[in-house]
Amino acid sequence: MATRKALVVWGGWDGHQPKEVGELFAEALRGKGFEVVVENTLDAYLNHDLTTFSVIVPVWTMGQITGEQEKALVSAVKSGVGIAGCHGGMCDSFRNSTEYQFMTGGQWVSHPGNSEVEYTVDIRDPDHFITQGCPAVIPVKSEQYYLHVDPAVRVLGTTRFPVADGPHVKNGIVDMPTIWTKYYGEGRVFYTALGHRASDLTPPAVLELLTRGCLWAAHAEDAA
Repeated sequence: MATRKALVVWGGWDGHQPKEVGELFAEALRGKGFEVVVENTLDAYLNHDLTTFSVIVPVWTMGQITGEQEKALVSAVKSGVGIAGCHGGMCDSFRNSTEYQFMTGGQWVSHPGNSEVEYTVDIRDPDHFITQGCPAVIPVKSEQYYLHVDPAVRVLGTTRFPVADGPHVKNGIVDMPTIWTKYYGEGRVFYTALGHRASDLTPPAVLELLTRGCLWAAHAEDAA
């Protein structure tokens, strides 16, 4: 079997530790036998033949993507290249780029209580490849992401709002998707809202979830 390849592209807002999170993804994928290319420019989407990669991992919060860069990325995923990512590195990127948001399946809009909220992620689909062996409840102390979510996603995990105070409270209880998969054309899409800091991704259960999400997106379940 030919060596599988992954492309990790990091940058954007430094507060999400994009370099460190990108290195964490890269190390996890190398541990599963992938050849990993790491770039810190969005021109990576133009400088490589993206169809040679099994999975692309964007780690880029906010910023702007050019039409040419976006077209290259979404076209690759539409053709069957997987995409996998976490937190703001994937779903708080390129706020004016609606096709990118259509592809990822969600967009950050708020995190009531900021980064010190104690909450849980509840696994809703324990039989999916990504969540097999995952604890039913994952305790978290970090940002709790409130997202606008594509209704077509397959929800693997949720978190319950409200915990912290805010303008959402009067709406009552909401189980917000926080781990999901979807398809964009032929491409598999995986996302988890965990990962405000690199240290949020290092607990064994979370790192395993992240790794299996990348493998699923890459059609590489056999590498698990």
